[in-house]
Amino acid sequence: MEFQNFSPRYRTLQDLANYGFSTHEMRFSAPAYNLVLYCAPCTLRPQFRVRSVSPFNVNHDEIATAAMKFIIKLFPEITIKSQSVRLRFIKILTGNIRNVLKKQIDEVAIVRHWDHIEVRAKDESRTEQVRDALTRIPGIHHILEVDDCPYTDMHNIFEQTLEMYRDKLEGKTFCVRVKRRGKHEFTSIEVERYVGGGLNQHIESAKVKLSHPQVTVHLEIEDDRLLLIKGRYEGLGGYPIGTQEDVLSLISGGFDSGVSSYMLMRRGCRVHYCFFNLGGSAHEIGVKQVAHYLWNRFGSSHRVRFVAIDFAPVVGEILEKVDDGQMGVILKRMMMRAASKVAERYGVQALVTGEALGQVSSQTLTNLRLIDGVTDTLILRPLISHDKEHIIDMAREIGTEDFAKTMPEFCGVISKSPTVKAVKSKIEAEEENFDFDILERVVAEAQNMDIREIAEQTSEQVIEVETVEALTGDEVVLDIRSNDEQEDKPLKIEGLEVKSLPFYKLATQFGDLDQSRSYVLYCDRGVMSRLQALYLKEQGYNNVKVYRP
Repeated sequence: MEFQNFSPRYRTLQDLANYGFSTHEMRFSAPAYNLVLYCAPCTLRPQFRVRSVSPFNVNHDEIATAAMKFIIKLFPEITIKSQSVRLRFIKILTGNIRNVLKKQIDEVAIVRHWDHIEVRAKDESRTEQVRDALTRIPGIHHILEVDDCPYTDMHNIFEQTLEMYRDKLEGKTFCVRVKRRGKHEFTSIEVERYVGGGLNQHIESAKVKLSHPQVTVHLEIEDDRLLLIKGRYEGLGGYPIGTQEDVLSLISGGFDSGVSSYMLMRRGCRVHYCFFNLGGSAHEIGVKQVAHYLWNRFGSSHRVRFVAIDFAPVVGEILEKVDDGQMGVILKRMMMRAASKVAERYGVQALVTGEALGQVSSQTLTNLRLIDGVTDTLILRPLISHDKEHIIDMAREIGTEDFAKTMPEFCGVISKSPTVKAVKSKIEAEEENFDFDILERVVAEAQNMDIREIAEQTSEQVIEVETVEALTGDEVVLDIRSNDEQEDKPLKIEGLEVKSLPFYKLATQFGDLDQSRSYVLYCDRGVMSRLQALYLKEQGYNNVKVYRP
């Protein structure tokens, strides 16, 4: 192996392989098929060339003539890492790009460099799909779509630039900005002046404006190749997924949990999902759709889990045995206990919630401290200082707002007078009445599935249930609200039989009722009654409807 242009920092191929570069990903430099490798200490980035005696698994001719080429610029925080960490992050990001793009296009070349990543392919018809996919991969600061052309001299650079920008600069102010890599007989400023002057002369209605122009003509020159930048697109930023440890997001399908899950994905974590089901299969399907959307849009480079826990038995136990004011905090403590067991089972490092300080009664500092006290697992709250308006804006930006707006809110779970400053001794005294075997059982029976299977499952139509506003007189009205709500606002309908059957007892006691009768379910908002009716219909009971007077 013969070395040319050798730098003071020696790097063999094995050295670079140890830093994460694989031979089939190393870039050939035209025209002599010399392998160009970058080795950078903390302050310098010297370049050297290695002449390879045998070809690698890269067809330089095909890549150089690819119809589609993107230059991927790294998130700035990646570029300030140490050399070994930076190379590891670049390697992971390259793998993530490959995993995402293989779903979009069959043949694609992805080549990593010290300060950028190249993506090239021949199928130009998929350009828009590839570009859209790249903008949603964490770790990318921005994407440049370029035409890769050879050039002979500065005048040839001007001619090619004029051909691309003639129509775009009509009646506009502009400036030219040039970046170079390699050795040339000219400087970047000389190219900017030459090309800018030529464009100004040949496009009469265009004017040069160096500060705040309407159009900036971006050019990059790499050795003997000219990169004409056709468009710049902002990336997602953040760290590549897989550079940080896995987390488990407690997702409810609302605004907060969706945004908090996205924020941890953007920070480099592989996010698994844990859902506490309080409203039957209809609620579960809705939350699965949110989780699948987030994964498919921002995290599909990795496989993740979706864990569903039927928490209705736990809620029922709380409603029967816990004082009203302590219910909210104790419910959250039970969720943290269950989620911690799931996290430990799958080797996950932390839990993620969408809690924001003071947003609801259970999210005061005192209550959050009591909630955290039931587990040693780290609990992350990325939205802790965000206000609701900002959270909704973020949900709109990432595309989860429509899901969250239609997600049900349960009318029987929240207590009437929740405490905002729970006392530890009182909480522990109330929990002594709780049957923890129920918690152990629901965690043991939790359903674990690959999130990729959700799309097929949720595409099946959910069973519909009839809603009625007026009654004929033959129905039995089942008031499924909690006992406290029923005592606070008793339901009385003249001429009709009204039975009390709280929603958390419905699944186990509905079968004991006279099945020759027709039943209508009632709750204040109509959400829980609809979900429970759907559940009963799925169990084979066709004599149920929802009552919405």
